[in-house]
Parts: sequence; structure tokens; C-alpha cells
Amino acid sequence: MQVNIEVNGTSQSHDVEPRTLLVHYLREECDLTGTNIGCDSSSCGACTVHLNGEAVKSCTVFAVQADGQQVTTIEGLAPSDEQLHPMQQAFHECHALQCGYCTPGMVMAAVSLLDEVPDPTEREVRVGLEGNLCRCTGYHNIVKAVLEAAGGAR
Repeated sequence: MQVNIEVNGTSQSHDVEPRTLLVHYLREECDLTGTNIGCDSSSCGACTVHLNGEAVKSCTVFAVQADGQQVTTIEGLAPSDEQLHPMQQAFHECHALQCGYCTPGMVMAAVSLLDEVPDPTEREVRVGLEGNLCRCTGYHNIVKAVLEAAGGAR
């Protein structure tokens, strides 16, 4: 089946099997490996991307469901190769990663959270990111980074 998806502002057109998950489409057909496969059961959030501006776990969406839609991955978040997105910058400055495996999905979820709640409390950040798991950091610096990015947007 042919799908046409705008990925990070670029039109992508590929033949896929109807059962192909969006995460596999992005990694294998579009060669965008920043979106990680963590669990294949929607439990960890490592595969979070934006579909038409909304955070989704790409292991729960078939590529055919994204046909005609817009997808943004971690690779398309920054405005340029020389400049990080404010959330990416905050993660860097606040040391909000260790192994980095969850980071792309965590950043994408955090950006979506701030789109919905521009000035969140610490509790709102923790609740807003509860669908994304990090096995390394204990979340303290992740929460700090999201609050930092929110403060920078004021």
C-alpha cells in the first residue's frame, strides 16, 4: 500500500505493508533512527513523535493511518543544524539524560506538554510525562529541564 506522509517538512512516499507500524516506517523507510523502539507495547514512550502536532507513541500507529498527515520526529524538532530546539537546549543544560535512550521520546512528549500547558507546575510536568519511562535518571533533571524550557518561553 502506498503512503504519503510529510515527515519533518519533507514529503515521503513509500510502499508499505498495511501492518507496518509508524515507528518502523520512520526508522526503516525514512532512515530517521532518532525515534527509538523501546517496548513495542506503548509502555515506555521512547517512540513518541508528533502526528499533526500531537504527541503519539508511534508503536501504536500504523503507517497507513498517518497517510496524508504530518509527522515530526526528534530530527525535525530543531530549527536548524546549528540551533537546538529550546527543549533540547534545556535537556542539555540541565543534564536531563544519562544513557539517552528515552531522550528523543521524552523531549517530544515534553514539547507537546508545553504546547498544552505553557507554564506547568512541577506536578503537572510529572503527570504530563508519566507515559514516558526513564530507567536511568530518576526524572529530577528531566523535570528541571521541562520547567527550564517553560521559563525560557515566558
